[in-house]
Amino acid sequence: MSVKKGLSLPVGERDWVTGPENARITLVEYGDFECPQCGKAYPAVKELLADFPEDVRLVFRHFPLKTIHDNAENAALAAEAAGHQGKFWEMHSMLFENRFNLEPDDLFSYGTQLGLDSVMFEQDILEKTYSKKVTEDFRSGVRSGVNGTPTFFINGDRYNGLFYKWDLSEAIKKYLK
Repeated sequence: MSVKKGLSLPVGERDWVTGPENARITLVEYGDFECPQCGKAYPAVKELLADFPEDVRLVFRHFPLKTIHDNAENAALAAEAAGHQGKFWEMHSMLFENRFNLEPDDLFSYGTQLGLDSVMFEQDILEKTYSKKVTEDFRSGVRSGVNGTPTFFINGDRYNGLFYKWDLSEAIKKYLK
């Protein structure tokens, strides 16, 4: 498997995207819902989207670090299952805002809170219905040189700076010039 310095898999219909389709900046995040650093980056990314509402769109791809985060894979599956019921971004927020509570019963509760079809949601998680998508995201990350989370790409280029709001904002401003 070859590794690229930039994004190996272009953003497409398979991705979860929020923000304007014609945004000048596409920020791709490879993340893990149980990762402490991703949890710290989450509010910065949320603020960044609010600060640049017309210029930035966000793509989230799963990179569950299963060997160190026991609940990361199930959380990714929960996000996918919610997405297929039209609530990916709501579940994305729910998972990051509750990243210390990602046991299966917690995930099922979040689905109920979001008004999902609970039987289908729970079945999708337990049967790993969307594991192929999670694995594809992970593999595309590996091919792109991702080796930890969070890892960001700005317009296809790997971002190697800090993931605090100010740092990300400065990087976005450079791409906008």
